[in-house]
Amino acid sequence: MCSCAVTSTRVIRFLAGWLPIALLALRGAEPPPWRAGAAIVDLTPEGPLWLAGYGGRTRPSEGVAQHIFAKALALEDSAGAPLVVVTLDLVLVPRPLRQAVEKAAAERHQLPPAAILLNASHTHSAPAQYTYSVPDPVYARKAEEYGRYVQTKVIEVIAAALAHREPARVNYSHARAGFGMNRRLLVGKQYQNSRNPDGPVDTDVPVLRVTKADGKVLAVLFGYACHNTVSDFYQINGDYAGFAQAYLQEAHPGAVAMFVQGAAGDQNPYPRHVSLDQAAQHGRTLANAVETALGGPQRPLRGPLRTAYGAADLPYATVTRAELEHRAKSKRGVEKDEAVKVLRELDAGGSLPTSFPCPVQAVSFGPELTLIAIGGEPTVEYSLRLKRELATERRAVWVAGYSNEGFGYLGSRKVILEGGYEGATANLGRHHAPWAPEAEERVVSRIHELVRSVQP
Repeated sequence: MCSCAVTSTRVIRFLAGWLPIALLALRGAEPPPWRAGAAIVDLTPEGPLWLAGYGGRTRPSEGVAQHIFAKALALEDSAGAPLVVVTLDLVLVPRPLRQAVEKAAAERHQLPPAAILLNASHTHSAPAQYTYSVPDPVYARKAEEYGRYVQTKVIEVIAAALAHREPARVNYSHARAGFGMNRRLLVGKQYQNSRNPDGPVDTDVPVLRVTKADGKVLAVLFGYACHNTVSDFYQINGDYAGFAQAYLQEAHPGAVAMFVQGAAGDQNPYPRHVSLDQAAQHGRTLANAVETALGGPQRPLRGPLRTAYGAADLPYATVTRAELEHRAKSKRGVEKDEAVKVLRELDAGGSLPTSFPCPVQAVSFGPELTLIAIGGEPTVEYSLRLKRELATERRAVWVAGYSNEGFGYLGSRKVILEGGYEGATANLGRHHAPWAPEAEERVVSRIHELVRSVQP
């Protein structure tokens, strides 16, 4: 193609993008303060793979009950500041995925790390992207291949969203949903995974509505703090969040519906483990909450868009060699394997790390909304505390977990001191020790720093 043809194509695209603004100006209307684009790619594998999430699985997937996706929303404020939010119908964001996306986004689109937010829905019915907890070596290799496939697709969906940006408006609203419940119940002297209707919970359903210059809905970004663990069988699906997105896209043809998982480390959907129909029911409940928010008062967001990205150093608790040797005899395979690996490293002259970097991120959409993203599986008290400390009458605060890297559970100080699954034992298959109780203050303090840096 000759250069004149390329130039003509660019001119046509430019005119198509800015013609709606010119028409609005002629009518005396305020031009849209944003540019936005959204895109979808299918992540559903063609054949069986080992599913992630539940450690007790004994065989690979057996068909597809619902397709799973990666979706991207690209935003740009009036000054050209960018943000790309990617939502994934997967159990977590592996560190190699974040690293690959950062590298490609910088090289191809000149995006800084702070302008990229990756969030996993934490569905337990999606393929594993890593070898952790995949006992079959054949499917462990396939999991690594799938992980590389996901990297390629996420890079593709980001490029597509950026390429299709057009004038847009962005509004914030929220509603409530009630099927998520605290799952830490004190039985005797130990905390067990069971319904606790009196435990802390976050029922908020935050919603971003992105509309084109003509008023048509381009994208709906919404959140909720609850594990995607309604489904516990062997068919690939997005659980309740997958159904909620599908319902919203059916109700708003042409729009991209995107689910952002919240601080759901100790939150379960109830009822659960009943049927796929139950997942669909919870999905309908969540979609109804989103529609309630969309139909209610809207808070227009005008920017400026500011982003900050960093890490909070999570301190490990002190662990003795005797404790590691005890774990090396554990009946829980991943815990035993981790302890054996650490003991070998110590015997070879190595030393134990004292902390682990937890990614944290702050996004300000202007004075009206701040979005906070935390890595790992933060328990709900992180969300409740950050909203209490940072939200004002004018500024709403949206807290997302499961963002930018999945490294295990992140209990609050209270949960860590109480122990149990989220407070200690769940992480022993990936880390040599639980977190020290100071972890919460490290995370919250770092988030406060980032939020101060992005406030207009």
